[in-house]
Amino acid sequence: MTEPANPTAALEQSRGFETGTGAHLAYRLRRASGGAAPGACRAVVLLHGMASNSTRWTEFARETSLTEQWDVLRIDLRGHGDSSFRGRVGLSVWCDDLAAVLAQEGIAQAVLVGHCLGANLALHFAWHHPNEVVALVLIEPMLGPSLRGALAWAARLRPVLAAAVPLLLALAACGLHRRTLLPLDLEKLDGAARETLAVTGKFPEARFASVREDLKSFPLVIYLQDLLAVTAVLPPLTEIVAPTLVLLARGSGFSTLEQTRRHLAALPQGELTVLDAQHWIPTEQPVAMRLAIERWCARFKLDNPA
Repeated sequence: MTEPANPTAALEQSRGFETGTGAHLAYRLRRASGGAAPGACRAVVLLHGMASNSTRWTEFARETSLTEQWDVLRIDLRGHGDSSFRGRVGLSVWCDDLAAVLAQEGIAQAVLVGHCLGANLALHFAWHHPNEVVALVLIEPMLGPSLRGALAWAARLRPVLAAAVPLLLALAACGLHRRTLLPLDLEKLDGAARETLAVTGKFPEARFASVREDLKSFPLVIYLQDLLAVTAVLPPLTEIVAPTLVLLARGSGFSTLEQTRRHLAALPQGELTVLDAQHWIPTEQPVAMRLAIERWCARFKLDNPA
């Protein structure tokens, strides 16, 4: 019998449901091969960054050994990927959506793994739903005082961006928006970036930090709301009770490493690792990232809640 081209993909199921507000939430779920103990359904939940989608985690979901003990769930946040939407989004909306997905799948507790905007969302969710979070993995979280470059400018322009959103929402509600957006497969984009890095020795940062390229795949109204979310004030780090692993890029063009270190020192149970990368740790350091996450999750056994 012919083996499937991607055995992991065959085990991972595409799921989704309609919210009470008429939005469709799409996600992919792979149940643990070892099964979960009764009443102890837990998952590693993968949250993508701004101008991104769940394909950010395709490679990780395929390669990780976590699927032996944990359900692995990767979600398209509302307004991204297959969770197509042109309405109001933001951290509070995404927190509610994530809670709804966990409830839909009977997941009582989760390790939240987030990159960039996804890391900030993980912090907000852990603050609002502490009993549902076993632990956190924050990959390049964006802390306001540490921002630099384009995101620092976006933080300064928050009032302007916020004022533009209602107009764009009204236009979208009237059907005045682009009808065609290009699909975005981040696994393929990562592969191309690694090939460029191998040949030239330089990471193609311009492609990964290009507003023009991002807007080929995202509605402007969602992109601006992503910017507002990634530059929003975070919850008090001193009140984040979940054990937290932080993975930072040594050469990030979006935040200052030392300032980020100092602010994250406020986490009551925080551990920090610095990797050689330019913010796109999943692209540049996929193996180091995966092994760090797997070691971290190994601390939180199903029969020994943290």
